[in-house]
Amino acid sequence: MPTELTIVHDYLTQRGGAERVVLVFAEAFPAATILTSLYDPSDTFEAFRELKVRTGILDRSAFVRQHHRVALPFLAPWFAAQRVDADVVLASSSGWAHEVRTDGKLIVYCHAPARWLYQQEQYLGRSTLRSFVGRAAMGVLGPPLRRADQSGARRASMYLANSTATAEAVRSLYGRDAEVLFPPPALTSDGPITPVEGLDEGFVLCVSRLLAYKQVGLVVDAARASPSMRYVMVGEGPLLGPLHETAPPNVRFLGTVDDPTLRWCYAAASVLVSMSFEDLGLTPLEAAANGTPTVARHYGGYLDTVRDGLTGTLLHDVNPVAIARAVEALAKDPPDAATLAAHAAAFGKDRFIARLRELVSSG
Repeated sequence: MPTELTIVHDYLTQRGGAERVVLVFAEAFPAATILTSLYDPSDTFEAFRELKVRTGILDRSAFVRQHHRVALPFLAPWFAAQRVDADVVLASSSGWAHEVRTDGKLIVYCHAPARWLYQQEQYLGRSTLRSFVGRAAMGVLGPPLRRADQSGARRASMYLANSTATAEAVRSLYGRDAEVLFPPPALTSDGPITPVEGLDEGFVLCVSRLLAYKQVGLVVDAARASPSMRYVMVGEGPLLGPLHETAPPNVRFLGTVDDPTLRWCYAAASVLVSMSFEDLGLTPLEAAANGTPTVARHYGGYLDTVRDGLTGTLLHDVNPVAIARAVEALAKDPPDAATLAAHAAAFGKDRFIARLRELVSSG
């Protein structure tokens, strides 16, 4: 085991799958310091408050912490300027963390190559002012940011990918081979449960940040196409207002919830629906661990985390009516709980930590 290991992560300003993976990194290497550009304890998982988190000059602005996208032009140069003195640097990256410099071993765990650089239409959407401004900004910033991104990728000692789709993207964009190391579902069935007041079991669940590439609008439209089914949305983001204004009466928005409430939502739902353009997609595994199958887009990481016809349904034809019909069919004829639990268990945390420690310790 190395004498010193540093974990580097893009920013700790949200409660997402990548942040949950960083918590597993910290569990695997409890002496490690976490270096990140921005850290807002109130907007990410409370467990980070017990860890050694180090930031820099960008974190001095409360406005930037609360609106991290305004820091986009500065994040790549900030990370590239960081020289980390450690035997091993474990970079958790879907943006810039892999651009740090070190004389030690640099292991990059890639959640996805930066979507705003390589999947702008999916990430930004098409019709909002934010998407228009974002595309205009990327027209100017894109070329230098892509050059910095490629340069950082070349410096890595080793690449790990969270899914088969991400490994293929790493090979295509960076010319690097990446071992696929599936992260564990963070939310298992073990733990406290807090029911949502006034919400009966049997609803359709969507757990997602409300961003353009998450395609939650399609799920809302599916609810409109199936008025007899109740849909529950967990998550927040820039699209909350527009989605809430146009949603039919059978859709309920819960916003961000704590883990006991989310665990109950997974267990109480009849089906999870996920239409995002995901490079991994952990929510189907969290749902399966709690006995709930998934309807998902036939895309990216869902090809790893949903077994079509066994733990859920993967849709090639993605439109509101097709989603609604698939949800209704799966709710009527769900897989058995044992099959779902076995599928989730194959992505367990012990396996992930053991392999990570093995890779970090190897020459």
